[in-house]
Amino acid sequence: QVQLAESGGGLVQPGGSLRLSCAASTSFFSIDSMSWYRQAPGKERELVASITSYATTMYSDSVKGRFTISRDDAEKTVYLQMNSLKPEDTAVYYCNLRGPSSGYADCWGQGTQVTVSS
Repeated sequence: QVQLAESGGGLVQPGGSLRLSCAASTSFFSIDSMSWYRQAPGKERELVASITSYATTMYSDSVKGRFTISRDDAEKTVYLQMNSLKPEDTAVYYCNLRGPSSGYADCWGQGTQVTVSS
């Protein structure tokens, strides 16, 4: 069973930066697709960024140019570098794995809170 462990959330001022990490317990990480989603209070969960096994990346329009997703297959970890943070980035951020490790089902981490406030 795949387990995902997120870390790196916290409180940051507008304009600041945070880096989220998600470590996966799986033998097939290098061929899985990884994504970051977020869910703000009263809103639906939305896709923020994704990275395929070929390191092809995709970003939502709201974070393009500010966030960067990357992966370290040797460490079985995916990262989300978040710069120029805005109050509207406040949400619980979830790591997602979809690929051979999960039988192509969605596998979720427990979430990490990011709060952007002065």
